[in-house]
Amino acid sequence: MMHTAEDTKRDELLRYRSELEKELSDILSYWMKYTPDHANGGFFGSVNNENEPDTTAAKGVVLYSRILWTFSSAYEFTKQQLHLNTAAKAFDYITNHFFDHEYGGVYWSVDAEGKMKDGRKQIYGLAFCIYGLAAYFKASGSEMALRFAKDLYKTIEQYSFDKVNGGYVEAFGRNWKAVDDLRLSEKDDNERKTMNTHLHLVEAYTALFTVWPDEGLKNKVISLLELFDQHFINKETHHLHLFFEDDWKLKSTLESYGHDIEVSWLLQQCAEVIGHQPLTELFKQAAVPIADAAAEGLDADGGLWYEYEPKKNLLIYEKHSWPQAEAMIGFYNAYRLTGNNNYLRQSLHSWDFIKKHIKDHEKGEWFWGVKKDYSVMNKEKAGFWKCPYHNSRACMELLRRI
Repeated sequence: MMHTAEDTKRDELLRYRSELEKELSDILSYWMKYTPDHANGGFFGSVNNENEPDTTAAKGVVLYSRILWTFSSAYEFTKQQLHLNTAAKAFDYITNHFFDHEYGGVYWSVDAEGKMKDGRKQIYGLAFCIYGLAAYFKASGSEMALRFAKDLYKTIEQYSFDKVNGGYVEAFGRNWKAVDDLRLSEKDDNERKTMNTHLHLVEAYTALFTVWPDEGLKNKVISLLELFDQHFINKETHHLHLFFEDDWKLKSTLESYGHDIEVSWLLQQCAEVIGHQPLTELFKQAAVPIADAAAEGLDADGGLWYEYEPKKNLLIYEKHSWPQAEAMIGFYNAYRLTGNNNYLRQSLHSWDFIKKHIKDHEKGEWFWGVKKDYSVMNKEKAGFWKCPYHNSRACMELLRRI
């Protein structure tokens, strides 16, 4: 019998799947081994490339929510009690240390001992918390987790939703009063509305809908998806608009290749999950042009550059780990939509790049990223922003799809 091109492709996909199963297991093992903080509870706020923890580092709600999401979601695949126990450890820490009993919502960060450090209410942080809680409820059946998730949803709607212009305001003080500095991180523009926060809100609300199919919540997901169509997706270039004023006046021209490729598959998935046919079709149509726009940031080695500022013709010559993870899913999704093998090649190419340059084969997990000359970026391996979310999710999404 002749070995056909289809046979070759099937073999390739089976190999891809088996490598991703192992990778998911490796990522989970790393986080269980090196990040638990046995002295103060929970997980360390930062672990370096040598796997040494910074025992004094602040602990961020995004890190904890992403650990909660990762281990809750992975439990569906592995059915290992150890993974559910790790999720429970994150859940307990969030409820005991991050929840603001006085003003509602969750703190942005606590200190190494679990006392409030930054009490600001960053909507991005609340969104990730909902995302993690919904996954934990699905895995564990904890009614407390579901109550907490619904509570955060209502809190966001009460304080952050812009009743005049639509969309959500980025951040508030601990007591929900306005603040001057709304930025998620130092690299962001200080603007009232951001694509990034809206993306993770629609992701979180969709996850919550899967465990609490509330009609009002579904309508909020629909509104968020429509905002992407109206404001965030540039209809000419198919890149994303990132920063806005309250009235949707665009405030930036920066292109983020990682966010482009993440949006290309995630909005389609959200529309499918809530069962909205017109939006599902809309985002299926949009997925491939957005993936093609992201592909402008591809290097010949299969890696995806970080960002490009067209105004200055300035490319950030760094390849961070998370955009490579999103590229694996985004290009695979484009392949499934079109049947075009070039997109499958690119998904595989992204994985090859990760294995070659991003994965730490000696000490575990993935580096933050590499520079133009492939030297490793001197940033933490686990921490405030470096979490087991993009890479574990890429493994799980592809395992589902393949």
